[in-house]
Amino acid sequence: MTNPSTVPVLITGGAGYIGSHAVLALLDCGRAVVVLDDLSTGRRGAVPDGVPFYQGRINDDDCVTQVIKDHGCCEVMHFAGSIVVPESVAMPLDYYQNNVSGTAQLLRTCLNNGIERFVFSSSAAVYDGDYDGDYDGDYDVTGGVPLVEGAPLAPANPYGRSKLMTEWMLQDISAATDLRVAVLRYFNVAGADHLARSGQYSKVATHLIKRASQAALGVLPHIDVFGDDYPTPDGTCVRDYIHVSDLAQAHLAALDHVAASGENLTVNCGYGHGYSVREVLDATDKVLVDTLGIPALERRIGPRRAGDPPSLVADTTHMQSTLNWLPQFDDLAVMIETAIRWEKQLVDGQEQF
Repeated sequence: MTNPSTVPVLITGGAGYIGSHAVLALLDCGRAVVVLDDLSTGRRGAVPDGVPFYQGRINDDDCVTQVIKDHGCCEVMHFAGSIVVPESVAMPLDYYQNNVSGTAQLLRTCLNNGIERFVFSSSAAVYDGDYDGDYDGDYDVTGGVPLVEGAPLAPANPYGRSKLMTEWMLQDISAATDLRVAVLRYFNVAGADHLARSGQYSKVATHLIKRASQAALGVLPHIDVFGDDYPTPDGTCVRDYIHVSDLAQAHLAALDHVAASGENLTVNCGYGHGYSVREVLDATDKVLVDTLGIPALERRIGPRRAGDPPSLVADTTHMQSTLNWLPQFDDLAVMIETAIRWEKQLVDGQEQF
């Protein structure tokens, strides 16, 4: 087995939001990386100087083979894929083609070229959003019943189904080969690098804190609240938000665990507590008014979005007990402040789309 500390980790989608933070996390701990990204949503400027970069698609066997052979890679972190829930409802075939078929071809190329470990960017969208565990009729005001990894898997939208189909594919491939796999089921990712080296570039975003940051700086005229009649304490959706830098560190911890143990791994990635949309916007207003001297956001209540479950909160017991991982940014205000700082760089032209 190849020593994982001596060769670059191949990061697909490494010019995107989460992938670029994984690149930074690896570099910060002295690991080498190589990035493959088709730049359909990622940005070349998100890849630090000196990091080998290849523009190409994950289903391009020749390109992926070249990257692996050029750099002797034995590990892959796979972030490339389509991620917008409402878009997946409108264009399901695109999501199955990009997320499932594309990953299948990537995996075939990886197996043909000696890749030993594979970390997959999955999602809490694989769970049954209506699951309530031992629900006794009294809604848990802390944000719903936390979801354990063994909770029912019943995605509410094509995006979640594409992630679950890929998880099943990875299970079957791992059982038939020597490939070891870590599956990280993200809850809601937020914030930006605390040194403002990377963040969310997308002008058209669906992430609440990103959109709130855009509204705060005048990029958007207001902030939409999609539904206020959910079965939650204040009627708005509840989500478990995890800072993107903590999530990136979780990928390193998962990769190291699989390398050391030789065992597959599936873990939830969150903080184990949720915030409603209203709570996030209230916290954003506090940062804007008290810290930045910016007026509070204009909110507009609209209808529910297709495919949005009322509550998604992680049970992180398995991750905490398995991985050598300690979150550094479990603070809603920090997530908001780093996101706004990054957005201001974009608005001021310090970072280019």
